Amino acid sequence: MSLIEELTWRGMYHDAMPGTAEHLATNAPVTGYIGFDPTAASLHIGNLATIMLLVHLQRAGHRPVALVGGATGMIGDPSGKSAERNLLDETTLRANQAGIRAQLEKFLVFDDSPTGALVVNNYDWFKNFGFLEFLREVGKHLTVNYMMAKDSVRRRIGSADADANDASEQRAEGISYTEFSYQLLQGYDFVHLHRTLGCTLQMGASDQWGNITTGTELIRRLSSADETNPSPSKAYALTGQLITKADGTKYGKSETGTVWLDPALTSPYQFYQFFYNAADADAPRLIRVFTLLTQTEIGILEAEHAQAPHLRTLQKALAHDVTTRVHSAEATEAAVAASEVLFGKGDLAALQALDEATLLDVFAGVPHLRVLRSDSVALTAAALLSDATMNKIFPSKGEAKKMIQAGGVSINREKVASPDASVAALPLVASKYLVVQKGKKNYFLVELA
Repeated sequence: MSLIEELTWRGMYHDAMPGTAEHLATNAPVTGYIGFDPTAASLHIGNLATIMLLVHLQRAGHRPVALVGGATGMIGDPSGKSAERNLLDETTLRANQAGIRAQLEKFLVFDDSPTGALVVNNYDWFKNFGFLEFLREVGKHLTVNYMMAKDSVRRRIGSADADANDASEQRAEGISYTEFSYQLLQGYDFVHLHRTLGCTLQMGASDQWGNITTGTELIRRLSSADETNPSPSKAYALTGQLITKADGTKYGKSETGTVWLDPALTSPYQFYQFFYNAADADAPRLIRVFTLLTQTEIGILEAEHAQAPHLRTLQKALAHDVTTRVHSAEATEAAVAASEVLFGKGDLAALQALDEATLLDVFAGVPHLRVLRSDSVALTAAALLSDATMNKIFPSKGEAKKMIQAGGVSINREKVASPDASVAALPLVASKYLVVQKGKKNYFLVELA
């Protein structure tokens, strides 16, 4: 398939400038780029959808370039924002760039071939670009009227004919010259890559259309102004769909916040669970966007899922594939094992195989109770579970004894044989935890502090 055909069947294609398909078909390999904002130390799931555009570009026989915006990151893109962003210092941005590059290298092939990926940083060509020089070489070629017509600018300024009932317009707080100039900077990125790498395509999410077309227009106008150039240079734009849920809301955040690609910010277990818990209505699209499974493979999975939706066949395949590529096969296996622990599978050994961070992730939603380790030494199981600090488990020692004798209490996956069992003799998980199960579904995490 061509790049556009591949993106279309996956539901990733949004729009392209006229002539883009023909350019891709007749000019292999085409060099295309996407910009990434280094305002955080890690990329997130929303960025991952954009990374996949570069992956498919390379798989279609073209050359992907990832531009890390060290310079533009100091300014802040106004697109989709109702207020000015905080500006980051160069040291923070450099650290963020290093983390982002390491993540990109997991998805793209970096080699010396004509299709080998590159990572570039626009700070390298902007750091010595003087203000007056920039205004003369770049600024004079785009009118203020052209720049103000962009949606990202109009929303912030508030246009005269705006609907008064439009909440986004009512919240508009104006725009500084700093952010107003962002599209000039991004446009010049395209010019620089066009000149130095022969880059003729810029891609991005659909909300970047205005910034991207500023670059194509700037290339055209600069080349037209060059008397030595017999004909204006052509550059092209292609955008992908924003990833949203079936209900139209933005995709990429969990109940606890943004889902990052960095395991220090979002653990592999949390990452796996995020995709595993995808709604049935969302899973068909997500598996097309975030995996490289073929149409045939996805069709088979969808047929299996339709036969038994409760088995979550699509979600399992999605979570397994993406977690493996973002983290590793080992991290995925550990996440699957941890998931099974939560659903009552596995014995004491399975629990003890979890490190403390994963254990806390697995049982993040259950009551977390603490008791002094020194106080627990002389306690029996019944006394511990009915202790005043543990009253969320049993209100009295009598109730605890009764349920233990009925075989309804397990600690660390082992049935408590007697109410008088010594707590000191119980094996611990991660050296200080007891996983208490009351009945079939009630869990408690007791920490011996």
